[in-house]
Amino acid sequence: MRKVYVPGVMILLVFSVSSTRGQSVDPAAGKVLSFPSRLIARLQSRTATLDVRLTRQTESYLDAMQRREQRLQQKLSGVDPAAAQRLFAGNAERYAALMRKIGADSGAAGQRYSGVYLPYLDSLQGAMRYLGRDAEIKAYEVKLMDADEVRAYVQQRKQLIGQYIAQHAGLEGLLANAYAGMNKEVYYYSQQLREYKEIWTNPDRLEQKALALLNRLPAFQTFMKTNSLLGGLFNVPGGYGTPQGLSGLQTKEQVAELVQGKVGTGASATGAAGGADGAAALQSNLQNAETQLDNYKSKLSSLGAGNGDMDMPDFKPNNQKTKTFWKRLEYGADFQTTRNNYYFPMVTDFGLSLGYKLGHNNVIGLGASYKLGWGNGIQHIAFTSEGVGLRSFLQIGIKGSFSATGGFEYNYTTPFTSFQQLKQIQYWTKSGLIGFTKTVSLKSSVFRKTSVSLLWDFLSYQQTPQTQPLLFRIGYAF
Repeated sequence: MRKVYVPGVMILLVFSVSSTRGQSVDPAAGKVLSFPSRLIARLQSRTATLDVRLTRQTESYLDAMQRREQRLQQKLSGVDPAAAQRLFAGNAERYAALMRKIGADSGAAGQRYSGVYLPYLDSLQGAMRYLGRDAEIKAYEVKLMDADEVRAYVQQRKQLIGQYIAQHAGLEGLLANAYAGMNKEVYYYSQQLREYKEIWTNPDRLEQKALALLNRLPAFQTFMKTNSLLGGLFNVPGGYGTPQGLSGLQTKEQVAELVQGKVGTGASATGAAGGADGAAALQSNLQNAETQLDNYKSKLSSLGAGNGDMDMPDFKPNNQKTKTFWKRLEYGADFQTTRNNYYFPMVTDFGLSLGYKLGHNNVIGLGASYKLGWGNGIQHIAFTSEGVGLRSFLQIGIKGSFSATGGFEYNYTTPFTSFQQLKQIQYWTKSGLIGFTKTVSLKSSVFRKTSVSLLWDFLSYQQTPQTQPLLFRIGYAF
């Protein structure tokens, strides 16, 4: 294999035999494969990062679950030592074995991925394997299987303990709280594992382009037919997709004619309208059935059934619990306009904020604002810097799209021409805000939602001159 390097692109000129696990490449093809080297490096780095993160979270999860079971065992030993010994026998050794496996398993044993089929991950693994750069993805696939084994074992433990508690109603008060905590741990870990798998369902444009480029090569197509998970599952024949392989099979037109004939015959026998009307009725029924099936699939997917991770919680889950710190951040912008009076001109307050999602509708954060003056009326328009502000806020969901909002702010409400003037502490005033926020979700790639807030500044009456007590703000999150 000869390599010629061009800035940002690695061009591989294949002459005879690929180095990817001894797979032969057709020398007559003489194909030139352009594959961005930065994409390979990014995929390897991304996969290695996910591998480390999944390992750490699984180890933490195993440690937490083992400690929860130890507390359950201690409580049960005080009232029923025999049952405690029977229910938790060999449990510590099994947790230790899973801990060792998740930490040391690197996929070197050559295991093939087994579990819910992930099409994009299969294609990506095949592409990297074809290029001889699949070590990281192979290790990650094995780590997913190990995590599935951990989840299955702990779910089994939860079911056994739950059955024992259900059969001994007198012990429910003693064990219920510890068991409820265990149930939450199981649910949130299942959701985390589901998110790790869903990462590979949405390739970006660069990855799609690279895979499409590879798929143009007959050698890669042949490689995938025999080495992909899907190809191995269905044992795709060697002549698949060729005119010889399609010989003897019915065409689309032949199938349509057969269905049309059956519909017409069936309609005549029952006295109903046949022919084209019968075909139209059949098509309408098929579309309705497909729509209904899509609805069922959507509902099952929302419960986790699409990944085999369905675990119905007996509590209200926090949908932010399993997300990383960066994915729980919410960036926002807002503005408000205050009327002019004897002391102040017309001012628009532009604010930026950074929030951290505590839950679905619960956000805490910080922000800053800039006050732009517009002058006094249409005859006296003038743009001036009327002040700045520092903000803190807390938003707690009440019901539906309504939230209670509170905050504390420092505002510099004196016109300034240089940042040195902002150091004059005596010109900073305090604002204490409480009120309500209505949030409206938007189907936009930029703004995820719009919020409208009505706030009361209960510290405004202490200011001299008094500032506006009621504030109306419109904000956007992105």
